[in-house]
Amino acid sequence: MKLNELQPNDGSIFERTRVGRGIGSGKGKTCGHGQKGQKSRSGVAIKGFEGGQMPLYRRMPKRGFVNIFAKNLTTLSLGRLQQAIDKKMIDPKKPVDEDMLVAARVIRRKKDGVRLIGGGALKTKLDLTITGSSKQAQADFEKSGGKLTFIEQRVMPERNFEKRKDKPAKE
Repeated sequence: MKLNELQPNDGSIFERTRVGRGIGSGKGKTCGHGQKGQKSRSGVAIKGFEGGQMPLYRRMPKRGFVNIFAKNLTTLSLGRLQQAIDKKMIDPKKPVDEDMLVAARVIRRKKDGVRLIGGGALKTKLDLTITGSSKQAQADFEKSGGKLTFIEQRVMPERNFEKRKDKPAKE
C-alpha cells in the first residue's frame, strides 16, 4: 500500500446537504424546517421543554449537598515523593514547595493546593511546604526526619456584628 493510494472506507464520507437550492431539490423553500412555528425560526433551543408540563429534570428530587467553598486539592503520596527523589527530580537538600513540585513534574498542576497522603514510604529527610496532609502521612513524614510546613489558607474575615459607634442606637 502506498500513501497516494489511501482512501476512506466506502460510505464513511457524506456530502453535506445543501439546503435552499430550489423546490425541486427536496430541501428548498423551508429548507427542512417545515411551516411556521418557533422551531422554523433561527436561534431556537428547546432542550428540556415538555409543552408546558413540568419538565422531568425539575420533577426529580435533589440529592446531597455541594459545598461551594470546597477546595480542589492535588494529592501527592509519600511513595511518589520518594520515587521523585530516587529519580533525582527533586533535590532533598533544598526546601521543596508546591511550585517546585510542578516544575519538577512530580505533579501535573497544583489546583487549589497540594495535599500529602499515605501510600508508600519516605526514607529521605526532606523540608516540604504544602497546603495540607492526612494525619497518617504527616506522622510517617515526620518519622523519616523531615520537616513539614503548611501554607496558611486565606479565610474570609470575621464580620463585626456589634453596633456601630457613630450611629446612636434607636430606643
